Amino acid sequence: TYEYKAFGRKQESKGLLRVKKPGRMRWDYESPAWKTVAVVGSRLTQWEPEANQAYVDERFDASAMSAAVTFLLGKGSLAKEFDLSAGADGWLVCRPKKADPRVESIALEVGASGEVTATRVTDGQGNVNEVRLSGMKRNAGLADAAFEVALPEGTRRLAVPGR
Repeated sequence: TYEYKAFGRKQESKGLLRVKKPGRMRWDYESPAWKTVAVVGSRLTQWEPEANQAYVDERFDASAMSAAVTFLLGKGSLAKEFDLSAGADGWLVCRPKKADPRVESIALEVGASGEVTATRVTDGQGNVNEVRLSGMKRNAGLADAAFEVALPEGTRRLAVPGR
């Protein structure tokens, strides 16, 4: 669920997340619209089948993503990059040691066996992105090919902004 503070509205998305450390992640969104976002090393692909378009960045810099996402990709260190504390709701609260307008705080809900069951990222403008994870399968042996996005012939490719 993404909460846009300035507009006073929320958008809920649902789908399947796959992660393979280091550096592989794929989100297949089912709602509000079908969309795939995949990161494989330095390549980011965002495919929107309903619009028949894709954005592919072969020189993607994962450090530009929120710290919660880079953590899922197996990059960075929570203890080195954040001041850690326990929140009133029992979540682990992470605040950047260095000011970062992208992240005011990251809160992690941790299950009984140490797995992260939810993340809540609040940015400098007060927008909140909360992700709830369910039906998790650890060490599922995902093939590297599961993270590749095969774009259908005729898919319109959008230019990488600023390049």
